[in-house]
Amino acid sequence: MRSILLFSAVAVAAAAPVFAQNPPPAAAPAVQAQRAGIKLADVAGRWESRSMVGPKDSVVVTYTLTATADAKGWTITFPGRDPIPARVVSVGGDSIIIEAGPFASVLRPGQMVTTRTVTHYTGDTATGTFDAHYASGDVLRGKVALTRKK
Repeated sequence: MRSILLFSAVAVAAAAPVFAQNPPPAAAPAVQAQRAGIKLADVAGRWESRSMVGPKDSVVVTYTLTATADAKGWTITFPGRDPIPARVVSVGGDSIIIEAGPFASVLRPGQMVTTRTVTHYTGDTATGTFDAHYASGDVLRGKVALTRKK
């Protein structure tokens, strides 16, 4: 065991000058941009959204997501309903996580629901997943697809 530790220490000591003389290459600009991550201003605007469930991605509800350049003012508006405030929970990489609710469910009349959506943005399109947590304890999971309105 001592010989293994001694050998490891010698190997690390011998390699240190090589790494000092040849530092790893700088990250490419695309990698640096990716590390910087998405900004809320990048996705500001109105997004037509579809929520889908099941093996054939059946659309169960449509809505408009209004995104602002900061975390204030995000809303979800279902057809024929008043806007629902959405909270920006997290922003990182290509993703934004938002929560909304509790609000009266579109799919289950008479029940309250809170939704959490994780969306990955690429230009004027986005995809992701949602969890709808009902007051009854039920959870509905599915996919979302969004397109920015011009």
